Amino acid sequence: HGADPDRGLLSGAQAGRVMDKPERKPLRLADYDYRQPGVYFVTICTEKRRCAFGTIRRGDPCGRPPAELSLYGRIAEEMLRRVEGLYAVHFDQYVIMPNHVHLLCRIEDCRATARVAPTLGRIIGAYKSLTANECREAGLPFGLWQRGYYEHVIRDSADYLRIWNYIDSNPFKWEEDQYYSANP
Repeated sequence: HGADPDRGLLSGAQAGRVMDKPERKPLRLADYDYRQPGVYFVTICTEKRRCAFGTIRRGDPCGRPPAELSLYGRIAEEMLRRVEGLYAVHFDQYVIMPNHVHLLCRIEDCRATARVAPTLGRIIGAYKSLTANECREAGLPFGLWQRGYYEHVIRDSADYLRIWNYIDSNPFKWEEDQYYSANP
Protein backbone atom coordinates (compact mmCIF):
# COMPACT_ATOMS: atom_id res chain seq x y z
CA HIS A 1 0.00 0.00 0.00
CA GLY A 2 1.34 3.40 -0.93
CA ALA A 3 1.32 6.24 1.55
CA ASP A 4 -1.61 8.61 1.08
CA PRO A 5 -0.81 11.93 2.80
CA ASP A 6 -4.48 12.97 2.90
CA ARG A 7 -5.80 9.65 4.19
CA GLY A 8 -7.32 10.00 7.62
CA LEU A 9 -7.28 13.82 7.62
CA LEU A 10 -10.41 15.50 8.95
CA SER A 11 -12.11 18.69 7.92
CA GLY A 12 -11.84 21.64 10.32
CA ALA A 13 -15.35 21.00 11.74
CA GLN A 14 -14.64 17.30 12.21
CA ALA A 15 -11.27 17.98 13.84
CA GLY A 16 -12.88 20.35 16.37
CA ARG A 17 -15.34 17.64 17.46
CA VAL A 18 -12.63 14.98 17.71
CA MET A 19 -10.24 17.22 19.68
CA ASP A 20 -12.64 17.17 22.64
CA LYS A 21 -12.30 13.40 23.05
CA PRO A 22 -9.21 11.80 24.59
CA GLU A 23 -7.29 9.58 22.24
CA ARG A 24 -7.67 5.89 23.10
CA LYS A 25 -4.45 3.88 23.22
CA PRO A 26 -4.56 0.35 21.83
CA LEU A 27 -4.72 -2.09 24.72
CA ARG A 28 -4.00 -5.33 22.88
CA LEU A 29 -0.63 -6.74 21.87
CA ALA A 30 0.04 -6.20 18.19
CA ASP A 31 0.23 -9.42 16.16
CA TYR A 32 -0.84 -11.59 19.10
CA ASP A 33 -3.40 -14.35 18.46
CA TYR A 34 -5.92 -14.08 21.30
CA ARG A 35 -7.43 -17.46 20.31
CA GLN A 36 -4.37 -19.42 21.25
CA PRO A 37 -4.44 -21.51 24.41
CA GLY A 38 -3.12 -19.59 27.38
CA VAL A 39 -4.04 -17.69 30.51
CA TYR A 40 -5.09 -14.06 30.53
CA PHE A 41 -5.61 -11.65 33.42
CA VAL A 42 -8.73 -9.58 32.71
CA THR A 43 -10.31 -6.67 34.57
CA ILE A 44 -13.77 -5.43 33.62
CA CYS A 45 -15.21 -2.30 35.27
CA THR A 46 -18.78 -1.19 35.74
CA GLU A 47 -20.01 1.93 34.01
CA LYS A 48 -19.01 5.05 35.95
CA ARG A 49 -17.50 2.63 38.49
CA ARG A 50 -20.89 2.19 40.15
CA CYS A 51 -20.85 -0.34 42.97
CA ALA A 52 -23.50 -2.61 41.46
CA PHE A 53 -22.06 -5.95 42.57
CA GLY A 54 -22.11 -5.59 46.35
CA THR A 55 -20.02 -4.34 49.21
CA ILE A 56 -16.84 -5.22 51.06
CA ARG A 57 -17.09 -5.84 54.79
CA ARG A 58 -14.20 -4.81 57.00
CA GLY A 59 -12.72 -7.10 59.65
CA ASP A 60 -15.49 -9.68 59.97
CA PRO A 61 -14.97 -11.48 63.32
CA CYS A 62 -16.67 -14.63 62.01
CA GLY A 63 -14.10 -15.02 59.24
CA ARG A 64 -16.66 -14.70 56.45
CA PRO A 65 -15.31 -13.59 53.08
CA PRO A 66 -15.22 -9.81 52.91
CA ALA A 67 -17.16 -9.54 49.62
CA GLU A 68 -20.92 -9.50 50.07
CA LEU A 69 -22.49 -9.87 46.64
CA SER A 70 -25.71 -8.13 45.66
CA LEU A 71 -28.26 -9.73 43.35
CA TYR A 72 -26.28 -8.28 40.43
CA GLY A 73 -23.02 -9.61 41.84
CA ARG A 74 -24.53 -13.09 42.12
CA ILE A 75 -25.69 -12.81 38.51
CA ALA A 76 -22.15 -11.77 37.46
CA GLU A 77 -20.79 -14.87 39.20
CA GLU A 78 -23.42 -17.16 37.65
CA MET A 79 -22.64 -15.82 34.17
CA LEU A 80 -19.00 -16.90 34.58
CA ARG A 81 -20.22 -20.51 34.82
CA ARG A 82 -22.47 -20.02 31.81
CA VAL A 83 -19.58 -18.70 29.70
CA GLU A 84 -17.46 -21.70 30.74
CA GLY A 85 -20.23 -23.90 29.35
CA LEU A 86 -20.33 -22.00 26.05
CA TYR A 87 -16.62 -21.90 25.26
CA ALA A 88 -13.47 -23.95 25.84
CA VAL A 89 -12.51 -21.63 28.68
CA HIS A 90 -12.04 -21.88 32.42
CA PHE A 91 -11.83 -19.10 34.98
CA ASP A 92 -8.99 -20.37 37.19
CA GLN A 93 -9.41 -17.55 39.71
CA TYR A 94 -11.77 -14.60 39.91
CA VAL A 95 -13.13 -12.02 42.29
CA ILE A 96 -16.25 -9.93 41.92
CA MET A 97 -15.62 -6.60 43.57
CA PRO A 98 -18.27 -3.89 44.09
CA ASN A 99 -17.46 -2.15 40.80
CA HIS A 100 -15.19 -4.47 38.84
CA VAL A 101 -14.36 -8.10 38.13
CA HIS A 102 -10.88 -9.64 37.98
CA LEU A 103 -10.44 -12.94 36.11
CA LEU A 104 -7.70 -15.41 35.32
CA CYS A 105 -9.15 -16.71 32.06
CA ARG A 106 -7.67 -19.92 30.67
CA ILE A 107 -8.40 -20.55 27.00
CA GLU A 108 -8.07 -24.27 26.44
CA ASP A 109 -6.74 -26.06 23.36
CA CYS A 110 -9.75 -26.83 21.14
CA ARG A 111 -7.99 -28.99 18.56
CA ALA A 112 -9.12 -32.21 20.27
CA THR A 113 -12.77 -31.11 20.54
CA ALA A 114 -15.53 -29.94 18.23
CA ARG A 115 -15.60 -26.56 19.96
CA VAL A 116 -14.53 -23.44 18.11
CA ALA A 117 -11.57 -21.57 19.54
CA PRO A 118 -12.96 -18.19 20.60
CA THR A 119 -10.89 -15.05 20.94
CA LEU A 120 -10.47 -13.50 24.35
CA GLY A 121 -12.55 -10.57 23.08
CA ARG A 122 -15.43 -12.87 22.14
CA ILE A 123 -15.32 -14.55 25.56
CA ILE A 124 -15.32 -11.25 27.46
CA GLY A 125 -17.96 -9.79 25.10
CA ALA A 126 -20.24 -12.78 25.74
CA TYR A 127 -19.72 -12.48 29.50
CA LYS A 128 -20.47 -8.76 29.51
CA SER A 129 -23.54 -9.18 27.30
CA LEU A 130 -25.02 -12.09 29.25
CA THR A 131 -24.42 -10.36 32.58
CA ALA A 132 -25.85 -7.02 31.42
CA ASN A 133 -28.96 -8.69 29.98
CA GLU A 134 -29.62 -10.74 33.12
CA CYS A 135 -29.05 -7.73 35.39
CA ARG A 136 -31.38 -5.58 33.26
CA GLU A 137 -34.06 -8.27 33.50
CA ALA A 138 -33.54 -8.31 37.28
CA GLY A 139 -34.22 -4.56 37.42
CA LEU A 140 -30.82 -2.85 37.12
CA PRO A 141 -31.80 0.77 36.34
CA PHE A 142 -28.55 1.81 34.58
CA GLY A 143 -25.98 0.51 32.11
CA LEU A 144 -23.74 -2.13 33.65
CA TRP A 145 -20.34 -2.09 31.94
CA GLN A 146 -17.89 0.53 30.81
CA ARG A 147 -16.53 0.14 27.31
CA GLY A 148 -13.67 -2.32 26.82
CA TYR A 149 -11.63 -4.19 29.40
CA TYR A 150 -8.04 -4.53 30.56
CA GLU A 151 -6.09 -7.67 29.73
CA HIS A 152 -2.61 -8.98 30.38
CA VAL A 153 -1.17 -12.12 28.79
CA ILE A 154 0.26 -14.38 31.51
CA ARG A 155 3.82 -15.11 30.52
CA ASP A 156 5.10 -17.62 33.07
CA SER A 157 4.30 -19.35 36.38
CA ALA A 158 5.69 -16.48 38.48
CA ASP A 159 3.40 -14.04 36.65
CA TYR A 160 0.47 -16.43 37.15
CA LEU A 161 1.10 -16.78 40.90
CA ARG A 162 1.57 -13.04 41.38
CA ILE A 163 -1.76 -12.30 39.70
CA TRP A 164 -3.54 -15.22 41.44
CA ASN A 165 -2.47 -13.73 44.78
CA TYR A 166 -3.47 -10.24 43.69
CA ILE A 167 -6.98 -11.45 42.80
CA ASP A 168 -7.24 -13.52 46.00
CA SER A 169 -6.24 -10.61 48.26
CA ASN A 170 -8.13 -7.89 46.35
CA PRO A 171 -11.17 -7.76 48.70
CA PHE A 172 -8.90 -7.37 51.73
CA LYS A 173 -7.22 -4.35 50.12
CA TRP A 174 -10.40 -2.73 48.78
CA GLU A 175 -9.75 0.74 50.18
CA GLU A 176 -6.27 0.73 48.58
CA ASP A 177 -7.60 -0.51 45.21
CA GLN A 178 -7.27 1.79 42.19
CA TYR A 179 -10.97 1.12 41.47
CA TYR A 180 -12.08 1.91 45.05
CA SER A 181 -15.22 3.92 45.44
CA ALA A 182 -16.83 4.81 48.75
CA ASN A 183 -20.12 5.40 46.93
CA PRO A 184 -22.51 2.44 46.92
